[in-house]
Amino acid sequence: MTENCIFCKIVRGEIPSRRVYEDDDLIVFHDIHPAAPVHLLMVPREHFANLDAAEPRHERLLGKMQLLAPRLAREQGATNGYRVVTNNGPDGGQEVYHLHVHVLGGPRPWKRL
Repeated sequence: MTENCIFCKIVRGEIPSRRVYEDDDLIVFHDIHPAAPVHLLMVPREHFANLDAAEPRHERLLGKMQLLAPRLAREQGATNGYRVVTNNGPDGGQEVYHLHVHVLGGPRPWKRL
């Protein structure tokens, strides 16, 4: 983990979050500035910057996140569809350099990509 990374601080419990799921690999919590009625952040416990920094050993974790997203979206009320978004690098809109996946859904209107 990185000392000054906001997501590492959330993983360590130094910053509170409204968690909806956690296990040995990742935590999932509500975004504090939601762009949709359902806006979750899926954050690996291990710090790595983004998909460009992912290694073959992360394959299971990345697959787990993609398979967990539908279940959590439905559980949080996104029963008519959702989006799974990973921003990578400055031109990809990444603001926090700890890999994370956004799960967005719920009734529209909400920000379109």
